[in-house]
Parts: sequence; C-alpha cells; structure tokens
Amino acid sequence: MDRRYNVLFLCTGNSARSIMAEAILNYKGAPNFKAYSAGSHPAGSVRPEALKLIEQSRLPGNGLRSKNWDEFAKPGAPHLDFVFTVCDNAAKEVCPVWPGQPMTAHWGVPDPAAVNGSQDEIEKAFRDAFMTLDRRIGLFLCLPLSSLDKLAIQKNIDDIGRQ
Repeated sequence: MDRRYNVLFLCTGNSARSIMAEAILNYKGAPNFKAYSAGSHPAGSVRPEALKLIEQSRLPGNGLRSKNWDEFAKPGAPHLDFVFTVCDNAAKEVCPVWPGQPMTAHWGVPDPAAVNGSQDEIEKAFRDAFMTLDRRIGLFLCLPLSSLDKLAIQKNIDDIGRQ
C-alpha cells in the first residue's frame, strides 16, 4: 500500500461500537490506516465494558473518548477516505449521514450499550459487537484498495456490512 487511509466510524452515542472499531482498526491497520470515531449524539463517556474488551485484546486504548461528529467537519479536520456507520437499523436507531466525498457504507451492529439484563448478558452483547467489528475490519483490511476502482471498493465495503 502506498498511502494512508483515514476512516471514521460513526454511531449515535460514540460510547461503545464506534470506539471499539476505532481501536481495532488503529491496531490492525497501522501504519496504512488511521481510524477515528464520533457520534451524532455523543454520550460523553466511553462504556467501561468497551474499554475492558479493548484492554483484554491488548489494543491501545489511550486517547479514546466520546466525541461529536462535528469535530470532523471543521477546518483542519483529517481528510476522510471512508466513513462507516455502525448503528443498528433493526433497533430503529437514527444513523448519522455523512455528506461529502468519502466512501461510505453501513456496517450495522446491535448496540450493546442498550442491553438490559444480567452482567453476563451485557458482557456477551459487548463481546458479540466486538467480534463482529473485528471480523468486518479484518475483511476490510484484506481488500486490495490500491488495485480496485471506486465501484469495486464500494461493492466490497457494502458486502462487508452484511457479513
């Protein structure tokens, strides 16, 4: 790969799914990918269950914070190559829409932060979300981006969101 790609993961609260995706891609995609995360209505804090999984997976978690997607629309913000929404349409969440030039795809994942139940059920929901994101990011990293045209990339990233 001859260039660096900036990727933004978006969800509503930016407290779990998008944060985990940011940590996974920053670790697995370095140095060719730089990941960021944000939310349309950020919770203001990162869920401890997400931070625990990041730590258990030995991923760097420093600097992870819940933030508004407006940070990425300001002058001086990183140029984005890809924007992936990870909110869950099935749960009737309002998924943010990202205007502009980056390639976009919806990688919906059920919100583990919305699970009510025992501690074991909550932890399982976070593990399931983490594993889904990890698998999709792994598939994304296998794409030969420099040798695919935009249409082929779009098809592939859309397909990844259905896996």
